[in-house]
Amino acid sequence: MRHRLGWTAAIAAGFTLLGAATEAEASSHREAPFVTKNPKVDSTDFYMFRSYQAGREGYVTLIANYLPLQDAYGGPNYFSLDPEALYEIHIDNNADGGEDITFQFDFANDLNGGANGIALPITLKDANNANVTKTNAVPLLNVGPITAADSTKQHVLETYTLTMVKGDRRTGQATKLGTTFRKPIDRVGTASIADYDSYANSFVTEFDIPGCTPPAGTKPRVFVGQRREGFAANIGVIFDLVQGPNNQDFFNAIASGASGRNAGNPDDTGLLYGKNVTTLSLEVPASCLVAGAQPILGGWTTASLRQARVLNPTASYTVPAKEGGAWTQVSRLGMPLVNEVVIGLKDKDRFSSSSPKGDAQFADYVTHPTLPALLEALYGAQGAVAPKRVRSDLVAVFAQGVEVTNAADDTKIKLTQNTTTGVYEYVRLNTAAALGNPTPRDSQNRLGALGCFRDDRKVVLNDPACDLHGFPNGRRPGDDVVDIALRVVMGALFASDEDAPNRNVPLTDLNYNASEQFLDAFPYMQRPFPGNGGVY
Repeated sequence: MRHRLGWTAAIAAGFTLLGAATEAEASSHREAPFVTKNPKVDSTDFYMFRSYQAGREGYVTLIANYLPLQDAYGGPNYFSLDPEALYEIHIDNNADGGEDITFQFDFANDLNGGANGIALPITLKDANNANVTKTNAVPLLNVGPITAADSTKQHVLETYTLTMVKGDRRTGQATKLGTTFRKPIDRVGTASIADYDSYANSFVTEFDIPGCTPPAGTKPRVFVGQRREGFAANIGVIFDLVQGPNNQDFFNAIASGASGRNAGNPDDTGLLYGKNVTTLSLEVPASCLVAGAQPILGGWTTASLRQARVLNPTASYTVPAKEGGAWTQVSRLGMPLVNEVVIGLKDKDRFSSSSPKGDAQFADYVTHPTLPALLEALYGAQGAVAPKRVRSDLVAVFAQGVEVTNAADDTKIKLTQNTTTGVYEYVRLNTAAALGNPTPRDSQNRLGALGCFRDDRKVVLNDPACDLHGFPNGRRPGDDVVDIALRVVMGALFASDEDAPNRNVPLTDLNYNASEQFLDAFPYMQRPFPGNGGVY
């Protein structure tokens, strides 16, 4: 339930203002100052890829993860999303840096049983030995086992609506999709929910999109719920001057021939082990996202809050605060790691509140990145050398799209290039049938499309190492974006050793990420860890 006041009343009441450029928050694992105050609207990862579940090849899957670093034992309230926020996934299908299609998720949290929630009658004897009964609300999220068919023991019921907006996200044509969808309770533990897979899968819901004709015998699908964290990085030591696990110097590890921790033996420990996130997943026909003959989509996710808030001094469950004013974007995430390791600290909040169409203001961070210089400063003695030329390669990968050359006939392929003039940071995905069906999970290359480039920097389409359906052509859960980004930022796409001495060094953060760690069907992200420490 939302409680909102007009803007004039908000000022008069002395609301705390949210969302100004100096206070806007970033995305992806606490990477900008403001969102650390509002973790429910902190986006950790955004994925966009052609669905690789068998029979769903005509679909595009969009996944936005929010609320990072969830401890599985984080009761008793666990990790609901914010009913006072608006979560959105945006699609640019005409390469102008603005949203053409937006999917909006709007959440509500209601107490089961009405305003008083689940209450128990407690009968005790008073001083006169008479029975005195008081009926009091329970303090826990659930008071017994829960199944998909029986939620009577679940204290808080979380639901959401899904709206599609064509055109501007605030003024465009809005269409509500479906009615009201339910979100599964977080994985409290195996005693509360005996079979979490079956339980959670029952919340994968089909819906219709007016004016959209899906592939025969199928419908679009949506799922929102807690999932296991899928980002592979040991962030504790990485941010301790870029080290590997157990404080290994990763440049020395590379020089000794290491190819990445647990390579060929994927397990969970390369991820943010033991942590969960909340996943917003959509599967939409590609034909309903593209515009005309343009097959390349741009996608990103944002979260917005009302511009003003006043705290309720006598807070209740339904009214802890009152909020008013315009929606103000406080979180933004497209390509991985951009705000984390590319945008300067002073501009992280500004980036989070901005739109791709305004990304020219951040271009210097891409053309003259600081990360390679930092790596050289830290590990120059071990052979780290930053590229020597203005980084047009990074502009292409992150802000304009990549054009490649087919080694077989020297023809050009605009793999993800949808502009040569604009500068728009978001995930780009080529949906063209000419690229063939998406790569099945068990055949995916964890280095994505990076393996398509030989030393002559031409694409070898029939090379087993070449997976054109992987990052940076979209992003799949199993794409090891940390290793890919490390190699690209140190010059992997340059053609000259003189310009990029480290261009052929197989850099790795020594944490393994691969498709085998994820599901082979929607919603693709793995089941969350249980709060009771029970069987995974």
